[in-house]
Parts: sequence; C-alpha cells; structure tokens
Amino acid sequence: MSAEDHYLDAIEALDNGNREEALNQAYKAVKLDPEHADAWQVISDSHLNPNGQPDNLIDASKSLSAVKKIVNLDPSRIDMWVRGGRLLADELGLMIDALEWWQEVRHHAPDEVTPLIEQATIMADLGLYQEGRERIETILNENMDVATSQYGRVHQLLGLFNSAIQQDQNQYFKPWEKRHPGWLAIESKMRKPPVSETFIFMLVTVPILFGVVILSNMLAGEGFTAFCLTSIVIFVAVIAGMRFTKNMFRSINRPAFNLLRAMNFESSTGYSIISEEIKTSVLYMYILQRKPIAWQERMLLIVEENTSLPKNWKLELPDFESHLDEIGYIEDGDEQSPFWETGDGAEPHEEE
Repeated sequence: MSAEDHYLDAIEALDNGNREEALNQAYKAVKLDPEHADAWQVISDSHLNPNGQPDNLIDASKSLSAVKKIVNLDPSRIDMWVRGGRLLADELGLMIDALEWWQEVRHHAPDEVTPLIEQATIMADLGLYQEGRERIETILNENMDVATSQYGRVHQLLGLFNSAIQQDQNQYFKPWEKRHPGWLAIESKMRKPPVSETFIFMLVTVPILFGVVILSNMLAGEGFTAFCLTSIVIFVAVIAGMRFTKNMFRSINRPAFNLLRAMNFESSTGYSIISEEIKTSVLYMYILQRKPIAWQERMLLIVEENTSLPKNWKLELPDFESHLDEIGYIEDGDEQSPFWETGDGAEPHEEE
C-alpha cells in the first residue's frame, strides 16, 4: 500500500471514532512519505481527545510534535500554528516556548494580529506588563487589521497594561525573587481557596438591592413613575456593584493570582521556586486541580525533579523584531515588501 492509501484508511478510521487505528495507519503513511502533511495532521488530531476533553501529557506532547512537522512542511497552515500555541501555553504550560512559537508565526505571517495578542496575553500572565503593552502597541502603530471579535481582547489587554504600569513596579510580584513580599501574602492566604467573584457580588450587592426595594415602597410609593425610578436605581446599583466586585475580587485574591504566576513560572522554566509548605496547601491544590491534565502531570514532574533556580538567573525573551530581518521586510526607499513576493522564487527562511 502507498502512503496515500494508508492516509485514506486513517481518515476513515478517525471518522469512525477509532483513534488507535487512525494512528496506526497515519504512522504507516508518514513512514513511507515523511512529508505527507495531511497524514501528520491525522496523527495530531488522533492524539487529542474529541469534544474538547482534557488530554494527558503524552498525548498533548505527541500532538504538538506532529504539529511541528506540519508547519515545517507547510508554514502557511495558520490553523496548525494556532493549535501549537494552544498546546504549548494552555495544555503544557510552556509559556516562554509559546512566545518563541508565536514569534515564529510572525516570520511567515507578519500581518497577522493573533500572534501579537497571544504574546501579550502570555506576558500578562507572567507579569511582564511593559513588554506586553509593547506587543499591543505594535498592533496600533502598524495599523494592523483587527477582527471585530478581537477588538474587545485588545482593549482589555491595553487597559490592563496601562493600569499596571502606572502602579509602583516594586509591587509587581516577581516569583523568581525569594524575598519578594508577595510570598508572605501567599503564605498568609494559602490555607483557604480563593473567594469567588459571585460570592462577593452577592454579599455586597444583594443587601443594597433589598434596601432599594424597601425604600422605594416607602418613599416613591406605587405607580408607573415609581416603578421606572426604582428600576433605574436598581440598574445603577447593579452596575456599580459589578465594578466594585471586580476590584474587590482582584484585591482579596491577589495572593492566589501571585501563586498562579509562580506556578506558571515553574511550568515555563522547569525550575522549582515554590516551597514545600505552599505546594501542600489548600490554595495550591485548588489552582492545580483547575489546570489541564497535561499541565498537572508536567507540573508534578517538575516538583519531583526539584531543580533549583540558578543564581543570577535572568528571563530571556524572544527577539520580537526577528521577523523583520529573517523574512520581514526589505527596505526599498520608503516601501517595504515581503521577501517571498519579490519574484525570485525563494521560500521564507525558517529557523531550525
């Protein structure tokens, strides 16, 4: 049988829900033809659970390996770039690797907004607010086309970065600093799970709404005018309550957010920085149990290895301008054009 025959059998098996047979046939196809990108996609698809169910560490890693094969063969596969970024950041917790991944996307699709948004989101999770704002500002400065569905996310991230940068940078929790005050805050709250936003809203807003209803009957009386007035007051109280709740939620649960950042740092670097006492706490287990299965399994391996953070360690970020030199834009007067549109038939350069 040819590689194409094995690929077609793999597709049929996958359509029938037989993931094991699909993998068997797809691996036979790529063994005969290592450049069969569609067969590699079947491998990636088959290693992922259907209907968005959580994947274990082995399956997520194998699916990612297949995705890397696909984008090496066909860099125009934006869908596979997106899947790879999701697997790296969300499933495996490799956030720094995900930054590199999305920068590689910019080499092949420099006008795409998604890589910049994803990089900014990762930096927000790592507490790199200045660097994250630069990613969002790149979108605005280059006047890039932003889809309607992405406007809200861009606006939210920009607001988050601007608000954080205006604060004292010494207040930013830096988990790689052993003596940072954020660790004391975590230790003071680690014996309890975080307080839910809904609970805070109910605790703050419901008594106010109850008081508005009682007072409206006493002061405004009955009738359509009283009903309209009461409705407006209730609406204003709910909006104000929601805003107050968001601020209160962030303030009360700051130690939980700090611990989450520390856990993201561990998963991204492979270094263990969280104390044994915190790792056995209620708060740590609460956060861990809400992470994807693959993320949990990888985190347990990091805890088991217990590799200490080297002295004088520094966070190294990708060169976010690398796409301009590699494939980016060759200056010709005031105009710039993508390298692969110059008519010389060359393919875009890709790092190994």
